[in-house]
Amino acid sequence: MTTAERLVPGAIDVAQLRRLLAGTAPSLQLDPSCRPGMRASAEVVRRAAAGDAPVYGVNTGFGKLASTRIAAADLQRLQLNLLRSHAVGVGEPLPPRVVRLMLALKAASLARGFSGAREEVVDALLELHNRDLLPVVPCQGSVGASGDLAPLAHLCLPLVGEGEVLHGGRRLPAAQALARAGLRPLQLAPKEGLALINGTQASTALALDALLGAERLFEAAVISGALTLDAARGSDAPFDARIHAVRGQPGQAQCAQAYRGLLAGSEIRRSHLRNDDRVQDPYCLRCQPQVMGACLDQLRGAAQVLLREANAVTDNPLVFADRAEIVSGGNFHAEPVALAADALAVAIAEIGAIAERRVAMLVDAAVSRLPPFLAAEPGLHSGFMIAHVTAAALASENKSLAHPASVDSLPTSANQEDHVSMATFAARRLRAMLHNSGRIVAIELLAAAQGIEFLRPLRSAPPLEEVLRLVRSVSPAMMQDRSLAYDVEAVFRLVQAGDLGHHGRADSAPLAALRLA
Repeated sequence: MTTAERLVPGAIDVAQLRRLLAGTAPSLQLDPSCRPGMRASAEVVRRAAAGDAPVYGVNTGFGKLASTRIAAADLQRLQLNLLRSHAVGVGEPLPPRVVRLMLALKAASLARGFSGAREEVVDALLELHNRDLLPVVPCQGSVGASGDLAPLAHLCLPLVGEGEVLHGGRRLPAAQALARAGLRPLQLAPKEGLALINGTQASTALALDALLGAERLFEAAVISGALTLDAARGSDAPFDARIHAVRGQPGQAQCAQAYRGLLAGSEIRRSHLRNDDRVQDPYCLRCQPQVMGACLDQLRGAAQVLLREANAVTDNPLVFADRAEIVSGGNFHAEPVALAADALAVAIAEIGAIAERRVAMLVDAAVSRLPPFLAAEPGLHSGFMIAHVTAAALASENKSLAHPASVDSLPTSANQEDHVSMATFAARRLRAMLHNSGRIVAIELLAAAQGIEFLRPLRSAPPLEEVLRLVRSVSPAMMQDRSLAYDVEAVFRLVQAGDLGHHGRADSAPLAALRLA
């Protein structure tokens, strides 16, 4: 029997986010300590709905229609209409792992007890997660304020027996899927529809998914950079701890330590010390701690913001049961997520950009002092000539994608919602960027491995020899031209899965300090 994982609202950590995205937490159980708070806030809403005073989202319309009073007999229909009218997303469905995380984050947010939603609503969200009834959520249609309205409407329509779900790889009408699972559609109480669709759970889940992908990419890029330095017989003097101590940037110092650990014991490095007359390496080798360290600090800053958002209450209005007050605010505005996602975009682009420069250096015989284009017989064979062109194309795409989404805003809802965050696109575009930079790093790993072949019988450092073994398990050395497309994809899968980094290799000590948390 699988043990249920406890979901403690306001206390989700990075380790739990990893499990939620990986699908290794198939069953979630709400911590019972939050239930009294949910009951108290729901009672405040119940009394407000029964009273005469207008309360936004309880007995009024929404957005520009907030001044429109709704009759008591229509309050339940008001909430159902809200879900239906806001489910206007378009585009491909979000990945199942992101939808699972959205369900968990929305349940945890409502369970904080500031939204006025009944326990039944939160339990129903967790039932969808635990029964693997994943709502089909189109990826486009949110501007990141007033929350992720369209994606969350699609997420929550199945609660009332409408929309679609994905189960066992099949798309099914939600009503049919609920009936098969023995679940009844919810009857929404006042404010519950608004609480369900108001919030930042779509953009936050997308950004968190990208954050953990960026962590795996980062580790692989540190490894590929160390391997390239050895293939080019570069110097490890720029990684001297004293250089980085006097600057004081923490990510930079930790990256330098990682490079020293990865390169320790390299026979190639010892040979370079005896025979090389070069004074300084190109920046793409020498400045790796400075560039990658800055990216690491950027990733960690984004991680702090996104972890706070994963635990936040982001709907509106909020219910403060201790004083029986319902207060309108703007926690649905996803600007923190948008800025964090834009920071991730810049870091992801830079990881790919410096990796592309290292590939360019390796294929340039004048700089690398390896055979031109890493071909055993240059001229007859083109080697890695066009693999570098592919890396350059991907790096160029990332430059366009890295343009900050948060600086754009289009007023909506008849200018009532006149400044929006664009957080959902800011987070969604990160997946394409991760794929681009991941494939650049895969090309670099292949090129660096090819460079090492020309230096045999000298051996690289033990951690890097293990990486070479893993690369060679999916891609043999290329001493005659062949299509490298399949090899790039095979190594890219290693990068994506984190097989080269902290979890994937037996000797992960040099990378231990580079984890986000």
